[in-house]
Amino acid sequence: MAEGMEREGIAPRKRPVTLRDVAEEAGVSLATASKALNDQGRMTAETRARIQETARRLGFRPNGLAQSLLRQRSFTVGMLTNDTYGRFSLPLMAGISEALVDNGVSVFLCNVEDDPRLGQLHVDAMLEKRVDGIIATGKRLDRRLPIDLSQLGVPVIYAFTEPDADAIAFVSDDEGGARLAVEHLVRLGRRRIVHVTGPARFAVVHQRAAAYRAVLAEAGLAEAPVMMGDWTESWGREAVDILFSQAADGPDAIFCGNDQIARGVIDGLRERGIDVPGSVAVVGFDNWEIVAAEARPPLTTVDMNLAALGREAGLTLLSLVDGKPVEPGIRKLPCRLVVRQSCGRPPGDQ
Repeated sequence: MAEGMEREGIAPRKRPVTLRDVAEEAGVSLATASKALNDQGRMTAETRARIQETARRLGFRPNGLAQSLLRQRSFTVGMLTNDTYGRFSLPLMAGISEALVDNGVSVFLCNVEDDPRLGQLHVDAMLEKRVDGIIATGKRLDRRLPIDLSQLGVPVIYAFTEPDADAIAFVSDDEGGARLAVEHLVRLGRRRIVHVTGPARFAVVHQRAAAYRAVLAEAGLAEAPVMMGDWTESWGREAVDILFSQAADGPDAIFCGNDQIARGVIDGLRERGIDVPGSVAVVGFDNWEIVAAEARPPLTTVDMNLAALGREAGLTLLSLVDGKPVEPGIRKLPCRLVVRQSCGRPPGDQ
């Protein structure tokens, strides 16, 4: 058969490297090789390192099922989300995967939309696969997923979604992020700062507006009414029309509730012949690269550090799986300001 394959130009399939191959190559017993590769048993550090290096050199891959049975773990984590577009869940997923990959743990993502039945089907499937834990995430901080995760018998971490009571959750510090934006505008010397944001039904709208008002009060600046509308570019353009048709002396800076609104604001200002950032500085929120980096000029914006948030959630889930105690509660992770050309840097900043 092999000769026929060679005559036809088909190379015979290479036999997988076995644990016995590693043991023979390293000159140890099968049991010693197994213990070394599973970080078990007593042996010198040199012997363990030599066996592990031999396994890497030969390309040995442990049997996943055998490993799971040995450690009573599946080395998989489920991630549930209702973020259909992946705007928030995909950066979180990147951070979670980064935290788990070095520990040999895989992540699979399930979109529950806003359907309780679909959510329950996904959770049942995860439990049947004996996932080591579940990370729940969503498209906003003040709404729960349409599924109860409080009594599953496996560790659950919430990231960027409203958690159950006494759960462990990671969220972005929206008030802190808004402070970064408005304080930056104040340092630039802007004195007529307006806040254009999303619908009042979102909790983050009120959190960011409170920070905006607080910074203006601390700087001794007049506060303008917060303008609430949709999370869209069209609302940004409409807000510009309202601002510059009502008063002769319009704002010299606009802090926007998200990057889409900010890009609409920039477009509206350009249509009126108003220079950005010369006459009006613009700052957004989210650091959605495909929107912020492609704005003209590129948009200064607040990054919620979602990858870092996901990484912390993944590491915390690993701690729970390993049986380490973790205090319940909500952890707020800091945001960062990404400065681009839509507002510039304060004098003296590099």
